[in-house]
Amino acid sequence: METFKNHKFEIILTLSTLGILGAFFLGISGLLNPKTLVSDINSNPTEQNAATARTASLTQRLSDGTQSLLPDPSDLKQQGIAAYGQGDYAAAVTALEAALAENRNDPEAFIYLNNARVGTQSAHTLAVIAPIGNTSEIGLEILRGAGQAQQEFNQLVEGNGIPIKLLIVNDDNDPAIAKSVAAELVNRTEVLGVLGHYSSGVSLEAAPIYNQGKLPMVSAISTSVELSGLSPYVLRTVPSDSFAAAALARHMIDGLGAQQAVLYYDSNSAYSLSLKSEFTTSVFSDGGEVMNEYDLADTNFDAEEQIALAKEQGADVIMLASSTDTLRPSLEVMAAVNQELPLLGGDDLYHPQVLKDGGPDAEGLVVAVPWHVLSDPDSEFVTEARQIWGGDVSWRSAMAYDAIASLGEALDQSPSREGVRTVLHEADFAADGATGDVHFLPSGDRNRAAQLVHIQPGNRSGIGFDFIPIQ
Repeated sequence: METFKNHKFEIILTLSTLGILGAFFLGISGLLNPKTLVSDINSNPTEQNAATARTASLTQRLSDGTQSLLPDPSDLKQQGIAAYGQGDYAAAVTALEAALAENRNDPEAFIYLNNARVGTQSAHTLAVIAPIGNTSEIGLEILRGAGQAQQEFNQLVEGNGIPIKLLIVNDDNDPAIAKSVAAELVNRTEVLGVLGHYSSGVSLEAAPIYNQGKLPMVSAISTSVELSGLSPYVLRTVPSDSFAAAALARHMIDGLGAQQAVLYYDSNSAYSLSLKSEFTTSVFSDGGEVMNEYDLADTNFDAEEQIALAKEQGADVIMLASSTDTLRPSLEVMAAVNQELPLLGGDDLYHPQVLKDGGPDAEGLVVAVPWHVLSDPDSEFVTEARQIWGGDVSWRSAMAYDAIASLGEALDQSPSREGVRTVLHEADFAADGATGDVHFLPSGDRNRAAQLVHIQPGNRSGIGFDFIPIQ
């Protein structure tokens, strides 16, 4: 089969057009720790009981259509899931189509529908790991991109190839749970590739398991430089923090004419520590300096006192290398700055909470992201996403789409775990992604520049402020 790029014009989406959400932020809006890949179970009843409990817990975290991992599924969705579990795929398709007519913005139901359409056909299985506990919006963003890529791939290979089924996995962005589900996926021989995980820290914890089990994992979100070259089985469609840091440093020095930065970070986040280090290096290389650093996770954190000192000492920019776990103290920093100093930030600040709760204090904040919907508003990916979800999607959906597109292209060329790994690392490999051709460096990284966006008053989000690309 030729690549996505050669055939995408043939795709005709046939989804229901009922229900319009039209919101910009559709995609924004016991723990286990195995020592080995396979649990050793002997005759000890206590260990057998523990193994049984572990299996039950994992079972509740994985589904290709037999259960909802999201709370409060509708009656129609439950009917579809029940039919899927009984192997009545025709009934499952009917019920899930009706469920999506009621609520088109449900990526879990969308993926289950595409799995049901595959039915009893021979199919390749890919796992999609996302933090969807407690209805995480970030997890739903990932599922939207993965589901859209699955549907397009299956339409392309219909009648002339093997389709993809997606196995949804909820790891709650917890490193201990992530290691357990990684081990489970390694042991499921039908799983030929994985899209995961969300945070860099979680990906770093799970990476050795994928490496040992020789199961390719492509992350759409994890940006820490520590993942570069870590394993031939670990790749990513999102650029590393070095790209974001370089873009922010150039904007600080050349765009703002600033020299002295105060930097905030989260000491508990591998992503934040990576961005902090890369930004400091880039600023120094461009002729500036980071004059003070503050930990957003410090129990003695005091934004007003720290910002007052920064202003007194002549700081001319504030850099927020925040994680999603430290959004609240980041908002306190913005309030303390009170529009008196320029604000810079990493991609975790691309979040509706920043728009909603930051309000005027967040206006002007410049964030480095891998992609923005307005950078190519008429692209096929954007157009199709709007048809499916009724609104725009985020960079996380785009990167997830690229991950499944890449794994699908590799599977089409060599349908085995080792074959996927080999194809992804070939120098001439290219998959047609949401954001252009996807190529991987020998390190497993993607060579792609960051996009700078800033917060401005607007109505696209429905909140009163929007992230807009900087021209």
